[in-house]
Amino acid sequence: MNEPVLQNALALRRAGRLAEAAAIYSEILKQQPAHFEALHALGVLRYQAGDLLAAERLIAEALLINPGAADAHYNRGSLLLKLNRHEEALACFASALAVKPDYTEAHGNRGAALMRLGRHAEALADLDAVVRLRSGSAEAWYMRGVALRRLTRYKEAHASFTKALEIKPNYSDALRSRSEASLRLENFSSALADAEQARALDPNNAEAWQLCADADVKLGRPEAALASYDRALALKPGTPDVIYNRATTLLTLRRFDEAIQGFGQVLQIDPDYPFARGSLVFGKLCNADWRDLDDEIAAARAAMRRGTLLAPFHTLILSAPEEQLHEVARAFSAQKFPPAPEPLWKGEIYRHDRIRIAYLSGNFHNHVVARLLADVFEHHDHERFEIFAFSFGPDDKSQMRARLEHAFDHFVDIQSERPELTAHRLRELEIDIAIDLMGFTEDCRPTILPHRPAPVQVNYLGYAGTMGADYIDYIIADRTVIPNDSSTHYSETVARLPHSYLPGGGTRSISESTPSRASAGLPGRGFVFCAFHHVYKITPRMFDIWMRLLGSVEESVLWLPRTGANAAANLKREATARGIAPDRLVFANFVATDADHLARLRLADLFLDALPYNAHGTACDALLAGVPLITVSGESFPGRVAASLLRAVGMEDMIAPSLAAYESMALGFARDPAALRAIRARLAANLRTAPLFDTARFTRDLESAYRTMWERSQNGLAPQSFAVERTP
Repeated sequence: MNEPVLQNALALRRAGRLAEAAAIYSEILKQQPAHFEALHALGVLRYQAGDLLAAERLIAEALLINPGAADAHYNRGSLLLKLNRHEEALACFASALAVKPDYTEAHGNRGAALMRLGRHAEALADLDAVVRLRSGSAEAWYMRGVALRRLTRYKEAHASFTKALEIKPNYSDALRSRSEASLRLENFSSALADAEQARALDPNNAEAWQLCADADVKLGRPEAALASYDRALALKPGTPDVIYNRATTLLTLRRFDEAIQGFGQVLQIDPDYPFARGSLVFGKLCNADWRDLDDEIAAARAAMRRGTLLAPFHTLILSAPEEQLHEVARAFSAQKFPPAPEPLWKGEIYRHDRIRIAYLSGNFHNHVVARLLADVFEHHDHERFEIFAFSFGPDDKSQMRARLEHAFDHFVDIQSERPELTAHRLRELEIDIAIDLMGFTEDCRPTILPHRPAPVQVNYLGYAGTMGADYIDYIIADRTVIPNDSSTHYSETVARLPHSYLPGGGTRSISESTPSRASAGLPGRGFVFCAFHHVYKITPRMFDIWMRLLGSVEESVLWLPRTGANAAANLKREATARGIAPDRLVFANFVATDADHLARLRLADLFLDALPYNAHGTACDALLAGVPLITVSGESFPGRVAASLLRAVGMEDMIAPSLAAYESMALGFARDPAALRAIRARLAANLRTAPLFDTARFTRDLESAYRTMWERSQNGLAPQSFAVERTP
């Protein structure tokens, strides 16, 4: 066969007359079976016709004849990629590049093969070559960004997607990917802008709607997020990520029935979907929906044992062993909040006149954490310590907010600031000790301290458990909440205060006049058991005890905090099922001020604590108001807090050794007015001298802990557990 025949076949291919071209190549091969050009060209035609196996065989034969043909290696590699024979494809692209090092398409397809194999770092090298060789290709910059995103190098990925969009402004794939990178970088406004533009370009793209929703959630627009999640599900029904995120949004809106339903749908699709088991249990507890609760808790515990990810806060309510709580926290931190590749603080020793302390919180407003800590902030020794507040929560314009702003040497509002920038700010200010007051609680920002902006980083107060992260050096506790034999179940080293780790807020004012029982919604007579707990802390086991107490004490009532209508109805239904009239559950009315709330608490006769998660701030409230409290010391930090408070107020005998003893003790006080009067009198006397409400003493102890942490750091020593000596 001569050259004109090959040229004719090529012309037919270009004209789209593939069958005629294939016939010519087949005729050539009948006469010359080892004809490279005919084998290769016929292989390409079979590829175009969809006969991949025949195509691959033909091109492989061609390469036996001419192993130096870069295009043939490339084409065979592309075929093998289609056939999911990735390792063989990689070998073909390597052969093509050995012949032709700047073969852009071979770099690109080898990068794609490596991506499919999860070898993203190797893929990035090829994709870097593609953008070097073809810098004007939006697609090349986009694929490079995808590789960087999968390597969790979100800042570089964002820049690569931006380059793609500079070349091709309406590139919807790049817009969606840049939106996702912005979400990861916590630049939520930019994420929403890109997602909205992608949605406008492709209104039927479910991912664009989901990204809009995810950004709206982060921007505090849950209702808008729900509308976008609904649209995403209409376009792509049954998507578990969307169903889960939608259910989580419903949970924040306190629409618990709908949230529970959503988490259930996710688990029907994927029984091991990350975080869904714990979220379902938490939602049911928040709604006092105890139907099938034991089965769901058992399933969540089993999921923990299998290594399924649960949110650490949710595990605290499952009464799991401390070692398991630690494992969950470590896995959660490793996946969600890994340490930054380059720490901002690199071992420098600061020389300041005062130790610089930074408190990080979203609760610097009218919030229980602020009410407990405000006294401490005001009592800090400003000659020895320079105190900073970094506030990422709302300014509610309350008296508490104004008080806090005056309590610190520096009050920095970082509500709209990206966490990475906050970390850089902490480093630039040469903060000695950075204290996370929120841990893994609602609206926290655990993405600041992974950048290691300070020599000493501390987990304190807001979260009753380990954060499971090696970049958190200390957890502030006491001998009760973290006994010595529990220390190994915390990633942090333990700094133990001599009394309770929880400040009592001793200078909080209480209204002088106690309201009438009628004005508080209580009956005119009868014993008042009080259980001012978040609903999720109320378990069927505790409720059984409380209902038996009501059944044993005539005309007694259980006084509970105001809650959602569904949760209240569910609790009343559960009371009825236990033979107790539902009107014997009294839900507290709203009161305007903390002082009025503390005053009305005096109407309670006895505060009943909960397990496995105690009252914390509300236990302080009860004791400060002079209401005796009964608890049982639990098996983990959140279940030992009330015991810590009772020891710090000299009422250790109110810590029952078991739930049976707890019930017996409560019944005894309800039936013995004299014993109750005596215990109230002793509590009232202790309040005047006990360390729990001695803010000056507490602050000295806390500062002593800070100084020990600082001194070790100054001397180049690793964090080490220690206990602050008791002060008089």
